[in-house]
Amino acid sequence: MSDFTFPSSETPRGLAVLGATGSIGTQTLEVVRLFPDRFDVRALTCDGNVELLAEQVREFRPEMVAVGAQERADEFRTLLPNVDVEVSVGQDGLCAAATRSDVDVVMAAVVGFAGLVPVLEALRAENTVALANKETMVVGGTLVNDVLDHHDAHLLPVDSEHSAIFQCLAGESERTVENLILTASGGPFRTRDANTFDDITVEEALDHPNWSMGAKITIDSATMMNKGLEVIEAQRLFDVDVEQIQVLVHPQSIVHSMVAFADGAVKAELGVPDMKVPIQYALSYPARWPAPHERLDWAELTRLDFERPDTGKFPCLRLAYDALDAGGTAPAILNAANEAAVGLFLNEQISFLGIPRLIEQTLGRMSVVESPALDDLVAADEEARRRVEERAAAPSN
Repeated sequence: MSDFTFPSSETPRGLAVLGATGSIGTQTLEVVRLFPDRFDVRALTCDGNVELLAEQVREFRPEMVAVGAQERADEFRTLLPNVDVEVSVGQDGLCAAATRSDVDVVMAAVVGFAGLVPVLEALRAENTVALANKETMVVGGTLVNDVLDHHDAHLLPVDSEHSAIFQCLAGESERTVENLILTASGGPFRTRDANTFDDITVEEALDHPNWSMGAKITIDSATMMNKGLEVIEAQRLFDVDVEQIQVLVHPQSIVHSMVAFADGAVKAELGVPDMKVPIQYALSYPARWPAPHERLDWAELTRLDFERPDTGKFPCLRLAYDALDAGGTAPAILNAANEAAVGLFLNEQISFLGIPRLIEQTLGRMSVVESPALDDLVAADEEARRRVEERAAAPSN
């Protein structure tokens, strides 16, 4: 991934932002504002927040947008009746934005399974993908890697943990890697008594101590499913054995991840918890551009704590390892069941503990396809969501 040919610093990089109105999307555009001469925003997409999308279009003037449904497209047009911009809809619109010939970098920040197909299409079009959608590699990592093997395309991780590993591996031989060490904040309930978990409210679960993120990923952090998904993503991004991937709880969120090498050396990437830093690194790679992001105050950094995760208290992490070990469609089942269960929790239809319970039940009741094609992944995703909905609606739940 080190031999990129990007436009020179004098030539703006064409950018498509998939999921422009979400947390990563809006922070991506904050980075663009820092370097207005280095980017041309060609395409923006959103699911439903067309009001914010309209504001972004007024500012960045992309050639096209894509929205989730036709009625939202119609609403968008009423907001900008005199602006000449192409409007597309649904997955076709996402793919059109991701495959534009005037795009150099696609920021893939669509939440969930919906991000997989646009990423595959972007890579087939030989666009560089800055991947902020971990579910793409969790569900379809084998498909993504196959496309990368057969096309002159590149994928750069945006998740702070995987960006950290990517940076630590720069210039290193993969044969010297002993372990990848993913750090986890522990979320808002790291020290809370597990006996009170069934009383956790949505508001409490959305109150992350360190990071500002979207609702779904914030709940995933609270259950530690986020870290489980990152374990699967790391295995598929960096092609290591699952036994080489460790998780450590690090409540300060200063060390974003580490790589241990065969000679006993360990590299770590550190910084304040700010997603704009890994976003910018993916957009500027292989260069590092000076930017006014917050710096660490080393004199005030008096301690860095680490502890092993409690998988009894946070079973979602264990379930992710189980799904990775099972392989095939198991990670897709895990991901879909989690997305469905988190949605139910956010809508206050199940309790916090109902999330891992429904995921485990779904994993235990579905058969696994060992070498899945895209259609198998889609089918597994749909069935897992249906089963979660049915189990949640059952009288016993």
